[in-house]
Amino acid sequence: MSLTAGIVGLPNVGKSTLFNAITKQKILAANYPFATIEPNVGIVTVPDKRVEFLTELYKPKKTIPATFEFTDIAGLVAGASKGEGLGNKFLSHIREVDAICEVVRCFEDDNVTHVTGSVDPIRDIEIIDLELILADLEIVETRLAKMGKKAKLSNDKEAMAEASLLERVKSTLIEDRPVRSMDLTEDERKILKAFNLLTIKPIIYVANVSEDEINEENKYVKIVKEFADKEGAKVAVICAKIEEELSELEDNEKKEFLTELGIEESGLDKLIKQSYSLLGLSTFLTAGPDEVRAWTFKKGMKAPECAGIIHTDFQKGFIKAEIMSYEDLEKYGTELKVKEAGRMRLEGKEYIMQDGDICYFRFNV
Repeated sequence: MSLTAGIVGLPNVGKSTLFNAITKQKILAANYPFATIEPNVGIVTVPDKRVEFLTELYKPKKTIPATFEFTDIAGLVAGASKGEGLGNKFLSHIREVDAICEVVRCFEDDNVTHVTGSVDPIRDIEIIDLELILADLEIVETRLAKMGKKAKLSNDKEAMAEASLLERVKSTLIEDRPVRSMDLTEDERKILKAFNLLTIKPIIYVANVSEDEINEENKYVKIVKEFADKEGAKVAVICAKIEEELSELEDNEKKEFLTELGIEESGLDKLIKQSYSLLGLSTFLTAGPDEVRAWTFKKGMKAPECAGIIHTDFQKGFIKAEIMSYEDLEKYGTELKVKEAGRMRLEGKEYIMQDGDICYFRFNV
């Protein structure tokens, strides 16, 4: 299941430094606008203690964790919706991602140029929001010009419903509010999906702080959190510079470094988990002496669909899923003891898969 979060922001806010840390790749992270011209894609491992536990328990020949994809997108400037800077590239690349991680500069540093001359995270957020809103508004108005006439002339109920929805969307955008702030039904979301609107995409604001402020909430982080709360968005606080240093270390060295910093979990690990959750993703597991593996699925998927993620034959010939929860295996210690406790169960075609289910699929093709 391939879903992508795009890393966006104004130039020189720490996007490429963050991306270096996420993927351990050495892309250009220069101190000038447009250092990133083509989108860079990197695959990261989703941190999961359950995979570590199962690996210790089963001692498999190989372990395969869940993965997640990040795309580093060229820095945006005011006027992008009209083609300024690399605006057209930015907008086309961001349309291809499923969620947005917007890096916001929340640190002072005279040695790092700010494209607008001063540090003001809310102004930076609003610059990007405005460009995305203007791009969406153009799409909505173009569609309305066609649909509005059709709805009036044909009295087509579907056309009328779409036109009514687009009028609501247009009003929201004119008020400088993103579409994701609207209260939309599932049917309305299906209609809007065809337009691939930018401001409907879920978002995490990534507050990039300095090394000496990693353990405190500075004034910039506070106002970003207040802003995010108003639209129900999440905020991840990181120091991209520290995370890049951490990415160069071995696991044991990384743990020591985090302990020295007084941090239990790296900002990047939190960001990866938040991005994974933001897209409604969960994990089911398979485990045995040959392989321990984490599989990504969308919340709400049924057992046969999840079986199909492993192999299409599993879905076609699905009979039952033999399932135990990770919590039960951790509690009882072995599969046998889980069975003896009556906690192993057989689930059928209508079973909705749960995060942390450990599965064995029975099928016949």
